[in-house]
Amino acid sequence: MTENFIPAALKLIIFDCDGVLIDSEDASSRLIAEVASSCGVEMTPGQALVRFSGTQFSVVKKALEADLKKSLPDDLVTQMQARMVAMMKDEARPVKGVEALLNDVKALGYAFRVASNSSREEMDAKFARAGLTPFFPDDRIHSAFDVPRAKPAPDVYLAAAAAEKRSAQECLVVEDSLPGAKAAEKAGMACVFLHEDGQRPADAPPNLTVIRSLSELGRALRNARGRT
Repeated sequence: MTENFIPAALKLIIFDCDGVLIDSEDASSRLIAEVASSCGVEMTPGQALVRFSGTQFSVVKKALEADLKKSLPDDLVTQMQARMVAMMKDEARPVKGVEALLNDVKALGYAFRVASNSSREEMDAKFARAGLTPFFPDDRIHSAFDVPRAKPAPDVYLAAAAAEKRSAQECLVVEDSLPGAKAAEKAGMACVFLHEDGQRPADAPPNLTVIRSLSELGRALRNARGRT
């Protein structure tokens, strides 16, 4: 892992939520697998994670409808969102090292925001359960539900940058899903990809840097600040 992924003009760090700040993907994958199987598409949580990581439940519904070649209930997405919020109130946990990283980011003087395909209600539940609410007041939370298009479109990242009055060149995105990494690329922002195995995802943007832990990012930020 090299540290030249830190933009020289960095002012704003934009975090994805699930898998970066909140350890919630096991629960989400379990929910998707249960719903898919109940609809007639047999799926394990592991298969759900591979197929739908970083996507909205509306995308899941459309994919299941394509598999089944029939329409599913109109309220399926709403039901899934409600179930996910309820699960997160009990199951959401912070990703290892996230509080230390956020404290480092604050101490180094970088602004930070969260931009996610999750709804605000879902993020509120996750942050409350994981103890991260003090880091992310409502005006620093950006949901794809508030912009025209979800990731892999760049809209939610562009909205976060605009709210901070920063250009794409002044931003660094922290992601763990391919749709999110592609959204950052389309936004013109540098992106670091968190994967504990250090694996580069297939079809990843060419300049994507992979890290194994948030502590690696914290160290890179401290070193970059020390050089300025």
